[in-house]
Amino acid sequence: MLHHISLSEKCEERFSTMFATLKLGSLLRQAGIRKSFGLPALAVFQLIFTLVFQQRSWSRLLESSHRSSLPGKDVVYRFLNHPGFAWRRFFQMLSLKIVQHFESLTSATRVRAFIMDDSILKRNRCKKVELLARVHDHTTGRFVRGYNMLTLGWSDGFSFAPIDFVMLSSAKLANRFCEMKERLSKRTQGYKRRMEAFSRKPDAVAALLDRALQLGFAADFVLMDSWFTQAPLLRSLMAKGLHVIGMIKDMKQRYQVGNKRMSLKELHAGLPRSSKKELLGSILVRTDCGLPIKLVFVQNRNSRREWLAILSTDVALTDAEIVRIYGLRWSIETFFKFTKSYLKLGSEFQGRSFDMLISHTTIVFTRYLLMEWERREHQDQRSLGGLFFLFSDEVRDLDLKVAFQQIFAFFLELSRTKNKREKSAILSQVQQWISSLPSYIKALMPKLSCET
Repeated sequence: MLHHISLSEKCEERFSTMFATLKLGSLLRQAGIRKSFGLPALAVFQLIFTLVFQQRSWSRLLESSHRSSLPGKDVVYRFLNHPGFAWRRFFQMLSLKIVQHFESLTSATRVRAFIMDDSILKRNRCKKVELLARVHDHTTGRFVRGYNMLTLGWSDGFSFAPIDFVMLSSAKLANRFCEMKERLSKRTQGYKRRMEAFSRKPDAVAALLDRALQLGFAADFVLMDSWFTQAPLLRSLMAKGLHVIGMIKDMKQRYQVGNKRMSLKELHAGLPRSSKKELLGSILVRTDCGLPIKLVFVQNRNSRREWLAILSTDVALTDAEIVRIYGLRWSIETFFKFTKSYLKLGSEFQGRSFDMLISHTTIVFTRYLLMEWERREHQDQRSLGGLFFLFSDEVRDLDLKVAFQQIFAFFLELSRTKNKREKSAILSQVQQWISSLPSYIKALMPKLSCET
């Protein structure tokens, strides 16, 4: 049986409605993302945006029977490789619009948080990709070829929205396998993103938060993993009026309790015995730079013999509230997993330029934002994975015209059969075809069936 691989009328209308409601065409123009001739920038953007829902790569789509209605390969690649497009400006305007919409649906007393984390985009088989570097993957403890994608997100406990990212290479020349493109204008956005790739991680974190605050994003806390909760960064964020809640590890840091300087293990050992199984206790201490913080010790669920420590610069919070707020940080982990597994982050296009890496990552983040907006707009209780498959199913759905074309083809084939065996085989195919029809076509013909 034939499958219709282009967008169904219902799905195309749904995407067009989202694009029109959020005014993506206007946002692209404001960010300088436009074409001087040929297909408009919005049409090319929408083509790349919907590609993942068709479950086809761009090269496979060009080899299909629909290639005559598609633009040439160069159109898409020139669009993704353009160094002058301000992809950060486009994405920040879109994410601000969606976050403000989320806030209008949320109680003013609900906690909102910035969430900071990084993830590795591996390119182990590549050699000549621009600014490809040897980066440390802290989840495995090994060095790999790729980039360190530092991401800033916003969450209200129900929805997560990525709002900015920095694609980090390595500041050390010895760790880079390929240098940046030559003869690139220093006034372009592409050059600025390349120079940003050499930043130190603490500096990049501060810059991400500065841009978010200047644009109008607001949050009560910044949530971080143990790789970021260092005293200089804490002091820097406190100066911006942001409280931090983050995990910490027992390393060389010492904390002042009165006149004593104690390690994390020593602080845990001196805690009074608690009757609660999960919350082991808390203590107020100061860092070496004099910053007052609260340390909350909790039981490690993965190993009952171990404990974890959570730091909070807001010492007025209760132990249970600190643990509850820190739990919001898990949403960025599911975001990384979802974008890599479903939305093909880092795998859909394998270009060599740093511009393509930035543009495609922005489009993938836009896919996630619009799916989150769709889920929140309709108060959908399903996960984003279920919503992704719903969109994918709609892409594969047949429209009514194609459905009738196929059924007539079956009947014509049936009229040419000469024996009972062939007729039985065709009728069996018709019955399978009927059972696989989309629900909205079945609703139009509730009594559709096949009888021998």
